[in-house]
Amino acid sequence: MKALVTGGAGFIGSNIVKTLLEQGAEVTVLDDLSSGHEQNIAELVQAKDIRFVQGDIRDEAAVRAAMKGADTVFHLAASVGNKRSIDHPEIDSDINVNGTLRVLEAARDLGVEKVVSSSSAGIYGELKTIPIDEGHPIEPLTPYGVSKLYTEKQTLAFANTYGFEAICLRYFNVYGPNQRFDAYGNVIPIFVFRALQEQPIIIFGDGKQTRDFVHVADVVQANIAAARNRGVSGAFNIASGTQIEILDLAQRINQYLPKPVNIEFGPTRMGDVLHSLANISAAQSSFGYNPSKTIDAGLPEYVEWAQKEFKNSKG
Repeated sequence: MKALVTGGAGFIGSNIVKTLLEQGAEVTVLDDLSSGHEQNIAELVQAKDIRFVQGDIRDEAAVRAAMKGADTVFHLAASVGNKRSIDHPEIDSDINVNGTLRVLEAARDLGVEKVVSSSSAGIYGELKTIPIDEGHPIEPLTPYGVSKLYTEKQTLAFANTYGFEAICLRYFNVYGPNQRFDAYGNVIPIFVFRALQEQPIIIFGDGKQTRDFVHVADVVQANIAAARNRGVSGAFNIASGTQIEILDLAQRINQYLPKPVNIEFGPTRMGDVLHSLANISAAQSSFGYNPSKTIDAGLPEYVEWAQKEFKNSKG
């Protein structure tokens, strides 16, 4: 496989890059390092194991230079998060809509065989049935959900119109190594890195809301399986198929920390759904997706990684 990973210096992208290399693929990374971290791929670049193109997915020339020779594109570069999109809707739309269009145009013109595009459970909005399958009504609550729905529809439309394969993966709450603190990001790194700074964990709402957390190793597995299974197209949930209450999550994090912190409560935030649980049977049957990293195994591993990262950041 000759692969381009957009956003390949980011959290999920860097984990995909590492696994692709272990499996013998030739890999190019396109990342502008606005939210990705150079240290995620620094050793690979230094060893010349990957080709790195620093550029923006909205830059047509950069996209085409990075994609030249690729047969498979993993499209992860994006503006991510509900809160970020509420604060900066124009940026969210520009990156996710216009950037994706540049990627798809290049894929069409350069003869790419398959595009694996990262989507989000945010396209569903508030859940009406649980567990949620791909046929659930799509009513995004935030600009981010809308822009990710666009990336799905445009990706699948391009594939159908121009004759390449495409698959869209709707991630639920992904966590794991290389996921650093970002106030706009996932709840797990926010909780963990606040606690490491000896600040209280703040839960917005009563803590009874639930989430389906999926380890990044399982998301990597899903991406590569989706790419390698030719003839499989469409949109698929990628999650663990399990759920946990946010208060329970915070209490578990405290158990793994060297020094537990207080848990406090704040007002419910706009755009946050109450409950989340995925039906993953379509991905299981279509391309062999098989999540294996439980929260009981993945959470203490992540806390250990975050402790090392936090210590290194302090010098």
